[in-house]
Amino acid sequence: MKSMALLTDTNILLDWILKRQPFHQNATNIIELCMHGKIQGYLAAHTVLNIFYITRKDFDLEERRDLSRLLCYRFEIIGIDRRLMIEALDTFDFNDLEDGLQAKCAIEKNLDYIITRDMDGFKDSDVKAILPEDFLTLWSHIKE
Repeated sequence: MKSMALLTDTNILLDWILKRQPFHQNATNIIELCMHGKIQGYLAAHTVLNIFYITRKDFDLEERRDLSRLLCYRFEIIGIDRRLMIEALDTFDFNDLEDGLQAKCAIEKNLDYIITRDMDGFKDSDVKAILPEDFLTLWSHIKE
């Protein structure tokens, strides 16, 4: 049986890294499943860049480098090339380029889900978007 494969949206990583309440625990549970290899975790390359930039007020340069390295070692990183960028730009179903790129990356690797709290941003995605709490419920039933 194929291992479940997920693309983790930037907002879930930020919930985990910045311990944002009330979302932190669900984000932590999902990140741990990915980091421990129970689920194949994927990130779009631009997610690592966004995390590095967004966390600049909370962490110093070395801490952000260490965090980025951790993400690169524990998640598969999906590269973005000209073709994916143009496909995202040409997809009028997405109002947000980042969401469009995330969806195109998930399609590129034939992933099972996009884990996000931004369900509206992915309502037209070919890869199903799922809330963290809904995914964790699904996961608990799969593993019973």
